[in-house]
Amino acid sequence: MKTTNFKTKTHPLTAYIDRLKSGDALLVDTPENVLEVVGILKSYGVVLDAYQKNLTYIADNQFLELFPFFKYFDGDINLPKLLRHWWHDRINFEYAEYCMKTMMWHGGGGLDKYLDTPEFQERARKAIDAKIKSILPIRLIDRLFPEFLLEQVRQQAYYSGLGQFWNVMAEIFLTMSDLYDQGKITTIPEVVDHILKGLVAAANKPITYAVTIDKQVYEIIPKSVGLTFLMDTAVPYVEAVFFRGTPFPGTVSYNAQAYQISPDQSRFEYGALYADPLPIGGAGIPPTLLMQDMRHFLPDYLHNVYKKTKRKEDDLRVQICISFQKSMFCVTTAAILGLAPYPLDTTDPTEQKANQKYLEGWMDRFLTSRLMVANSDPNACLYNRNSEMSESK
Repeated sequence: MKTTNFKTKTHPLTAYIDRLKSGDALLVDTPENVLEVVGILKSYGVVLDAYQKNLTYIADNQFLELFPFFKYFDGDINLPKLLRHWWHDRINFEYAEYCMKTMMWHGGGGLDKYLDTPEFQERARKAIDAKIKSILPIRLIDRLFPEFLLEQVRQQAYYSGLGQFWNVMAEIFLTMSDLYDQGKITTIPEVVDHILKGLVAAANKPITYAVTIDKQVYEIIPKSVGLTFLMDTAVPYVEAVFFRGTPFPGTVSYNAQAYQISPDQSRFEYGALYADPLPIGGAGIPPTLLMQDMRHFLPDYLHNVYKKTKRKEDDLRVQICISFQKSMFCVTTAAILGLAPYPLDTTDPTEQKANQKYLEGWMDRFLTSRLMVANSDPNACLYNRNSEMSESK
């Protein structure tokens, strides 16, 4: 295929632009990477399914419960489960809330805009009045601080929105794992294509939210608002969690005079694509909770790989994080392809120029990411073939 050359082709990550145009992914295609990515997304899919069910339960059943002591129980409260909860033998739903709050804080998309509209306030106010009509102390708080409960409803809307987003993603990842087990997915481009097809299929799925109070349904986000899966939850999620994130306590100073955190949220680079895996396992590092959850659902073929590394399972959470980061570059590749202004294999010079500008915008953000580390030596992080060969001897 003939491709028009542009002066802007001197971008430091031009090689990755060329990879995307030729049908490859940001992550290099090797059997080891395919095994890692599919295996970790299998585990992630199981965890995401648990996360989304809990987020949806909280949104639907814990509406304006200011002290939701049992919100992580999904309505099933019993002594054995309570004991496991106290012993921390459970899914860490706190990480799901961390992602929800990060997404809400950074904003973006139609959901963020809608929650600042008079229509939302009117609908939320009806639900609030119905919920607190017989709770005098809360009515007094509402009268003194009229924005307080509105902000709680906004948060509940994000619980629901993120739950609906993760519901779709969990199905995509688990279905991909099934196809891999059947030998129908064998390459990284096929992984990306599967994710892309899932995103496209759900792109226009409506994002709605309603609560039932005293047997009456109150629509907080009706279908008529026009919020959809891709642009109003998926894209803001990628921006907030993959790229921006939040600075982890203990790794940087929150002292404003130290200037270690940019005052501009758009310049944040604390997301999954930038994070150093080494602090995983430490206090104050939210992804530690996710890695801890995923370790319980690792497929045997991936767990066996981790066991063959030099440290075996001593740094299991770090190894999981490395694989997870690789998988997120595959998900990001699917997002890049899905949002491109024109097909990346176009032969039209005008469309090629628009695509080039679009891709360079992404590459600008990848300059300080861990993209190059993920693509260094496929054996560098997890696979040490020489040591494995010596062990086999």
